[in-house]
Amino acid sequence: MAKSQSKKKKEDSSCPKIGVYVCHCGTNIAGSVNIEEVVNFSKTIENVSVVRDHMYLCSEQGQNIIKDDIKKEGINRVVAACCSPRTHEEIFRKTLNSTNLNKYLYEQVNIRDQCSWPHFKDKENATNKAKQLVKSGVYRASELEPLEDRKLSVLKSALVIGGGISGINAALDLARGGYQVYIVERDPSIGGKMAQLDKTFPTNDCSACILAPMMVDVSNTPNIELLTYSEIEDVSGHIGKYHVVVRKKQTSVDWEKCNGCGDCSIVCPVKVDNEFNCNMDKRKAIYIQFQQAIPMKAVIDKTKCIKCKLCEKRCQVGAIDISKNDDEFVEFDVGSIIVTTGYDLFDPNKKAEYDYDHPNVITSLELERMMCASGPTKGEILRPSDGRKPHTISFIQCVGSRDEKTNDYCSRICCTYSIKHARLLKEKYPDIDMFIHYIDLRCFGKGYEEYYRMAREKGVKFIRGRISQVDSIGDRLEVSGDDDTLGEQISVVADLVVLAVAMESPKGTKKLANLLNISTDKTGFFKEIHPKLKPVSTDSDGIFIAGACQGPKEIPDAVSQGKAAASAASSLMSKGEIEIEPLFAQIIEDLCARCRTCESLCTYKAIRYTEEDKMEVDIALCKGCGVCSAACPSGAIKANHFTTKQVRMQILALTGGNK
Repeated sequence: MAKSQSKKKKEDSSCPKIGVYVCHCGTNIAGSVNIEEVVNFSKTIENVSVVRDHMYLCSEQGQNIIKDDIKKEGINRVVAACCSPRTHEEIFRKTLNSTNLNKYLYEQVNIRDQCSWPHFKDKENATNKAKQLVKSGVYRASELEPLEDRKLSVLKSALVIGGGISGINAALDLARGGYQVYIVERDPSIGGKMAQLDKTFPTNDCSACILAPMMVDVSNTPNIELLTYSEIEDVSGHIGKYHVVVRKKQTSVDWEKCNGCGDCSIVCPVKVDNEFNCNMDKRKAIYIQFQQAIPMKAVIDKTKCIKCKLCEKRCQVGAIDISKNDDEFVEFDVGSIIVTTGYDLFDPNKKAEYDYDHPNVITSLELERMMCASGPTKGEILRPSDGRKPHTISFIQCVGSRDEKTNDYCSRICCTYSIKHARLLKEKYPDIDMFIHYIDLRCFGKGYEEYYRMAREKGVKFIRGRISQVDSIGDRLEVSGDDDTLGEQISVVADLVVLAVAMESPKGTKKLANLLNISTDKTGFFKEIHPKLKPVSTDSDGIFIAGACQGPKEIPDAVSQGKAAASAASSLMSKGEIEIEPLFAQIIEDLCARCRTCESLCTYKAIRYTEEDKMEVDIALCKGCGVCSAACPSGAIKANHFTTKQVRMQILALTGGNK
């Protein structure tokens, strides 16, 4: 049996008999490209035996046409002129495999994205370009070689970077599936931004009531190892076996002994701004991050500690040792990685016109902490300047969002959380006037429209128009801007101004992206492979993203993505091995001069010089980008599936040459 397969592959490789299949894709392609002209042109290209067109090639009927031609017409190469290989290549490859034709004897020509869409008003040029791309694809297909996938073992363990709501859900789902999970969180406790919230829209559930049980569940799950107050130091290896180095920041507290009693904080004489409460009150130099922290352990802020050792003397279990200064390093291997690093909030100081330096101009998160019973004002809304209850509150939307000078994207959650704040405050303080100044209200989720209507019914006033300036008038604030409905300038005199600040990519995103070899988009968030079909996958196999680190989103979407990433990681690890495409570089040893040019240029660190005086390619790390092959001065590197000969044939076709 093996011999017959080998003979078949040899025939496939040496005797090109190509089938060209042109897709209409409804009017996506046929609306701008003359399909009949492309079909007739394709029939004139050398080595083309069959040419057909179909309304939807990716449909079952379209795939069956290709299968029948392979079986009945003896087609041994397939060129499909259709849409993007990023979304549909695998469908066609599986079709070839089902007929025992090697799936790498397939070439896809993207005449939708590259011809029809960019030239939709110029049918002649779109058609001519499509013909040239088809010719290029056929020329390349004639030089394609059969290749075989390789198998790699995969460790059944995962790393989750970030302990917010998305990361918690991902970790719990994986742990319930029997996988070992490591959570690395840079703060002393897991919980993320959700831990700072009072209520969550649209149901007004208590945030802690939802989040705290899940945090405890993480702590009590035996196959989850929690590494808080820690950061990723290094990541190496490849899909199936990533080697991770984590730096555990020194706490000077033995967490094995610490029982979270809080006595150490009581005697500490040093008071500093409390970041968890948005610097609106004070914490001690030794502290527990918040009341429901997991782990419930004390941390010493080394930058603020005066080394008086009062905490050390007070600790009844002997958990504190001020003399400890060195960070610890933990190393382990995992099969997959999920990144859930969350978001940061826009710095409103960048919008000087809103006078954020004024004590009574606050951010939405600062208001959130005020509204929380465990917050700096114990749930009461008080003006920071004098501690009095405000009589008029103005909410300014899109601070740092939908603005070409800051961020041009919409942060998605701001409209609804401002409505939440105004509605909850109106219920508690019916006498306070609430104004929400908005550009466009974007309450898009399930139950959000009803949530907005209820706020209106309770007396919250909505004014459409941009705010241009916030000015001090005595002990009050004048909010000036447009009212687009009335078509005039307006001003509201308020006691408290709340800025709905944008979500931004968290600090350290670029550094982490470089460590993991994954991409970020123009806004700084981690970039997914495809926003619809692969929203949690990255361009590094085995590494997934979830939650707000991928882009602004509310809690339900963050949870959904965390679970989706866990499912993708589980699917990868479940069998204990995976198949990888053979699209990697190969060293031709007889030609290699060991100059190591390739090693220095490889972004993925896939090429190394061995003790045996050889250059070696790690096929699991190699992405087949071709940089090494192009740079090799002696032509000693072959890029599988994109060989020099195959690329030259494409160029020959596009420049009007013949074989």
